[in-house]
Amino acid sequence: MSKTPINPPGRLLGPQFEAPGRAAFAAQPSQSRGRYWPEQESSTRTCYQRDRDRIIHSTAFRRLKHKTQVFVQHEGDYYRTRLTHSLEVAQIARSLSRVLGLDEDLAEALSLSHDLGHPPFGHAGEAALDSCMKAFGGFDHNAQALSLVTRLEHRYADFDGLNLTWETLEGLVKHNGPLIGPARGRDSLPDAIAEFPWDLELSTHAGLEAQIASLSDDIAYVNHDIDDGLRAGLFDWQDLLDVPLAGPIFQDVSRLPKLDRGRLIGEAVRRLITAMVSDLVAETQRRLAAARPHSAAEVRNHGAPLAAFSERFRSAFLGLKEFLSRRMYRHERVLLVMANAQRALSELFAAFMADPALLPKDWTDECGRPGEARTARAVCDYVAGMTDRFLLQEYQRIFQREFPL
Repeated sequence: MSKTPINPPGRLLGPQFEAPGRAAFAAQPSQSRGRYWPEQESSTRTCYQRDRDRIIHSTAFRRLKHKTQVFVQHEGDYYRTRLTHSLEVAQIARSLSRVLGLDEDLAEALSLSHDLGHPPFGHAGEAALDSCMKAFGGFDHNAQALSLVTRLEHRYADFDGLNLTWETLEGLVKHNGPLIGPARGRDSLPDAIAEFPWDLELSTHAGLEAQIASLSDDIAYVNHDIDDGLRAGLFDWQDLLDVPLAGPIFQDVSRLPKLDRGRLIGEAVRRLITAMVSDLVAETQRRLAAARPHSAAEVRNHGAPLAAFSERFRSAFLGLKEFLSRRMYRHERVLLVMANAQRALSELFAAFMADPALLPKDWTDECGRPGEARTARAVCDYVAGMTDRFLLQEYQRIFQREFPL
């Protein structure tokens, strides 16, 4: 990739479209800073619709189908995966963006891409891969997502990656907030982000679409983890009665006549999502009315997020997440599987590092000598892209035995 952006900021090649009713502070397709590599734009889609479509058709997006959210695939088809989670995030983000007058397509693109960089076996796999890469800069799933959409996807004749717009790349990297600040300089950035040759304004907040996508992620995972945890028997709904936010809702729903357990869970989770969305809309509208931004640039430079839960709600939300951490994410059944998965990933990584010839031919070509940084980067990219089940298949191929989870 060239070290100098090819497209002048604010220019796209071809017709642009604006959706009616979009707020002044929303992302505007006609004002996009463009794509790194010049392309003729679509005659039927905005640049952000095109970004969304490219993400959906990417290899990395399809692989999310078999990547762990909390439960490993072999534990049952009912539980969420990274793919179904991303779809739920996108649905919430689109709904919120419509109410707030934002660009729904950009919010959807960011929602669908926010987990692309996750390795197999969820956060346990990320921790294991970060440990394996400790001597080579570590591993960060947001940086890996940037690498995927700018380097590792090979679908187009003229460039690597997906050639997404500046706004999508910025939101992908910064959806959780600024990456550079008074207590954090550029030397703390993951290499893939620090070395990226386009200025993504890492010291500012992202646009509102990215902020909404991030909060939609919170809403989606908390609620579907309650649903999955209850149906997996890690806790019962009565255990939630003293938990902030969830307790009063489950108490009210439990009083409805003739509800079986499945309907009780479904109705309570539906009401909980509604409560979270309503609070987020009200607080975001309050902040927008106070700040009165007139452009997406003013949102970025505001100095604080403009999309947020109310303070009272945020405190209760943290209490609910603490319950899930204690009763679900740190449940012995979950921890045992994840500890085993970490061991499988670490052993496989070490085998590839010691003998890069074990990698498929196209990946071997990316390696240097055993143990070198170049080899580590290629092995990391290969392992991070695996699904849960493919990692176990590769383990069996290399070690000639199954790895029991």
